[in-house]
This record gives sequence, structure tokens and C-alpha cells, in this order.
Amino acid sequence: MSKIDIEKYFKPNLQDARKRNKTDVHELQFELQEKHQNIGYLKTYQIHTYGCQGNEADSEIMAGILEKMGFTKAETEDESDVIILNTCAIRENAENRIWGELGRLKAYKRRNPNLILGLAGCMAQEEYVIERVLKTYQHVDLVFGTHNIYKLPEYIETSMFSKERVIEVYSQEGDIVENLPKVRNHTYKAWVNIMFGCDEFCTYCIVPYTRGKERSRHKDEIFKEVIELKEQGYKEITLLGQNVNAYGKDFKDMDYTFGDLLSDLDQIGIERIRFTTSHPHDLDLKTMHAMRDGKHIMPFFHLPVQSGSNRVLKKMNRHYTKESYLDKLNELKENVPGISVTTDIIVGFPGETEEDFLETMDLVEKADFEGAYTFVFSKREGTPAASFEDLTPEDEKKDRLYRLNEVINAGYLRGNQRFLNQTVSVLVDGVSKHDENILAGYTAHNKLVNFKGDKHLIGSIVSVKITEAKTWFLLGEAV
Repeated sequence: MSKIDIEKYFKPNLQDARKRNKTDVHELQFELQEKHQNIGYLKTYQIHTYGCQGNEADSEIMAGILEKMGFTKAETEDESDVIILNTCAIRENAENRIWGELGRLKAYKRRNPNLILGLAGCMAQEEYVIERVLKTYQHVDLVFGTHNIYKLPEYIETSMFSKERVIEVYSQEGDIVENLPKVRNHTYKAWVNIMFGCDEFCTYCIVPYTRGKERSRHKDEIFKEVIELKEQGYKEITLLGQNVNAYGKDFKDMDYTFGDLLSDLDQIGIERIRFTTSHPHDLDLKTMHAMRDGKHIMPFFHLPVQSGSNRVLKKMNRHYTKESYLDKLNELKENVPGISVTTDIIVGFPGETEEDFLETMDLVEKADFEGAYTFVFSKREGTPAASFEDLTPEDEKKDRLYRLNEVINAGYLRGNQRFLNQTVSVLVDGVSKHDENILAGYTAHNKLVNFKGDKHLIGSIVSVKITEAKTWFLLGEAV
């Protein structure tokens, strides 16, 4: 493929993606054009989703658009006319997996030349990814990013009828598109986007470049979606954003922030409200009071800390110290008694010393987390941390992760043991993979519970007495 061929595509640009200005965010309304309504008649699709809850929510929208176009979901890849990989860019391992999948799917393209193979999501927003797809993965027909999912009908039409390769990825600050159709993956639990993008620019993270600037949905649109979900029988919603604590801070015409939103959503009466993800320096007292006073807001908080070393936190550009994090955590626990708190921690960040790591271990002991996602630092091309000097051997990083996980796992167990012999409310998700008579679901504190019960309880909230506490789950008996 020549240089001229490559340059005809609409590709991402890291410098453009880094920009943040005061340009107004536009609200768009999705409407499927008549010419796209039956394109998918007697055709099928599959969407493979990788990464966070935001990606899962995006895949529900893609599925909704495709089904509006007449497509139906395929049972197997062999039966599919469209296969879209909705990707994650947060760690190198996630990207390597996608490259492997694209290579594997080439065989399906050989067997069915009319198959449309698409790459979407955060990986598509990275410059080097597009160059690699163009040069090496020429069987990929369609590449689009996180900002232009709503244009999927146009892309499918072009790929299907013009047989042209579509590469269209925007490096823009982002708009908000409402009225998007969704095919939800659950019938009683739902994702609800409340905001998009991130302005934090942690030095290790690619998300501000792949998701654009922080922009909040209007509260009325969120209320409308949640009311519809309640009317449809949904029991639980999870509010989504790269930093939900920043919700509303971009509004110019009203003083309305995340705590206000939680309080108002609580009045709608849907049985369970959760949210993710939060940034410590944006967590305020209004949010804590909403959790304290709300009847339907779950007493669970995921509050990423990433490191306990002030030196490392500064290099990460996290905007808080170990001490201020612990102060805020203690304030949260005082305002919401009994709350369960989990976190994210990175070990082996460039320049992290053994002393820095021990500061993290000290923070974990003092914070009394009831779980954590722990990772060895993963270099992301295009982020500042990718160029930081990193002299720590991989074996030493892995040893630190092992030592950290021993402490974290003890916290998991302690967090579960405090519910022993108590009766808790469990939203039943389904049955065990190993025994259809064993049901599984989550408590208000986000603890996994297994207990014997009939399948008709799936999707309902039941009382369960906890009889045994394991590290990763609880065992109980239905009351």
C-alpha cells in the first residue's frame, strides 16, 4: 500500500487528542436514516468486547444500531456477516490480545470475502494502531473510534455496497449523542453513561487521548433513561464515567454536580444505584452525604489510589498525597458507616523504589481495603510515562505484586468475614457454572454470594443468611 493510499484515511492525531479548550460541547440526536433501515435484513453480527464497563456500554449501543438496521445477533463467527472488535487500550496485554484476534479472524475473511471485519474502541484512537492496521491487517474493513459510534450505519453501508475500506477516527474533544438505541446485555442490571472523557492526564494513562475531554450528559436525559429502565423492571443501574466525581463541573448554566445527581436519582426509586469510576481529588462532601442519606445508593465505593508514595503520585500526576487520600477515605467512612471500599494499585511505576513500594503497603494496611485491582505498570505509547527511565527488573516488579496481593487478599477475606451470620440482600445474577441448583448474586456491598435456590429467583432481590466467608465469595442460605 502506497503512502498516498494511507493518507486518504481519517486517522487519529495524538497532538489533537491532547488539546483541551473552551469550545462548547454539542448535543446531537441520533436518527437512523430510512436508507439504512433494512440494510441488515437476513444478515447477522457479532460484537466482541474488551476492557471496561464503558466499552460494554458502547457495545450495547453498537448492537442497538445494528439491530435497528435489521441485523440479528449471530450464534457463531462462521454465521456472521459483520464482526466488530470493541477494544481496550489501557494495558499492553489487552492490545496484544486484539492483534492475535485480528490475525485469527483472517481465516473467516478468506472463507467469506463479504464478511465485514471492524475494529472499534480505544485502540482505534491510537495513531500507531491505525498505521499498523493499514500496513499489516489489510483484511480489516472498518475502523472507527469512540467519538463516532453513531455513524456506524454510514460505515456499514460503505463497506457493504462500495466495497471500500473505511478508516474514520476523530481526534476531537467530543460531543454528546442522545437517543442512541441499545441492546442491553442484562434484563435487570443496566449501564447508564452520565459523562464521557477525562481531563486528569495521569502520566501513565491513554484514556484522555482516546475518550476526549470531560463532558456531562444533561440531567434530564439521564433521568429519562433511568425512569424508562425502572418501568422496564430493571433492579440496578451503574452510572458510568471515566471520572464520575467530575460530573457537572463542565456545566455553564447551572450549579449541579455528582452529589446532586445521586440525590435526585435516588428519588426515582430504582432499587439499586452504583457508580464507577471515581477520582479521589474530586470526591466531595455532597457526594458522601448523598450516599449517606440515599435509600437506593449502594454502600460500595471504588476509589483508585494507584500508589502510596507521594513521590510516585506526583510523577503520576494524581493531584493528591498519601495523607490527603487517607483523610478523604476516612471522611467517606465516617459519613457512610459500614461502606466497602476497593481500589486500583500500580506497582513498578518507572522510578519506584523499594521504599516507595513500602509506602504503598503502609497505605493499604491503613486504608483497610476490601479488594483491589493490582497491576504491574504497562507502558502506553504516547503517554508521558512511556518515556520515563525505568530500571527496575521485571522479576522485582512481579515480586512486589505478589507481596501486595497477599495483603490485598487478606483484606478481601476480612471484608467478607464481617458479614458472617448476617442476613443480607442479594440481587441474583444467575446459576453457578458447576451446579444449576446454586444461585449467585451480589450484596449491596458488592460481595459475591452463592446459595441454593430455584432459578425463578434470578433477577430478584432475596434475603440470604451468610453461613461461611471465603476470600472471594460468601456462602449462604435463602431466608
